[in-house]
Amino acid sequence: MVAKDEVDQKRRCFIRRATTAVGGIGLAAASVPFFQYWMPSADTEAAGAPIKIDISKLKPREQLTVPWRGMPIWVISRDEEMLGTLSKLTDSLRDPLCEQDQQPAYCKNEYRSIKPQLLVTIGICTHLGCVPTYRPDVASVDPAWLGGFYCPCHGSKYDLSGRVFKDVPAPLNLKIPRHMYVSDTEILIGQDAEGVQGSISIS
Repeated sequence: MVAKDEVDQKRRCFIRRATTAVGGIGLAAASVPFFQYWMPSADTEAAGAPIKIDISKLKPREQLTVPWRGMPIWVISRDEEMLGTLSKLTDSLRDPLCEQDQQPAYCKNEYRSIKPQLLVTIGICTHLGCVPTYRPDVASVDPAWLGGFYCPCHGSKYDLSGRVFKDVPAPLNLKIPRHMYVSDTEILIGQDAEGVQGSISIS
């Protein structure tokens, strides 16, 4: 005959195991939304993927802006007059030879581009992350201005290659994303012949 204490002990063990099992299932179920919250959504993943930009309708001196990874990507069509200003500004620029790592190796030149007439850059000031304005006209900011980008927040200035001027708050040239031409009228942003670009640091 089984003692009453032994029966009670077995019952308590069973209840303890059942409670632990149910609690474990509940914890796992409750964790699903938590982990899903930290997982990137499909929209987020798509926003970080390389994108194609159609430049077929871009005219000389015009600016095209498209969003990518929550940042404005600028494509500027530069005419011969605009390109002619670049060599005149060397002494006024903080990093005229693009020594800082703000561009892929294939854009480490005076034009900071693959094709001289087309500049592809991230339109975020390297000071505090404001969005500069495109000012292609001569003397639109001051008499010595030959065109470029001006940040109205704190007065930082960049030339038409996105190179930062001396004596302004911004410490670095505008960032150039990895990109490649897939045709004469399409640019792929975020990928080049070496592969897909990783994360971008603005400052």
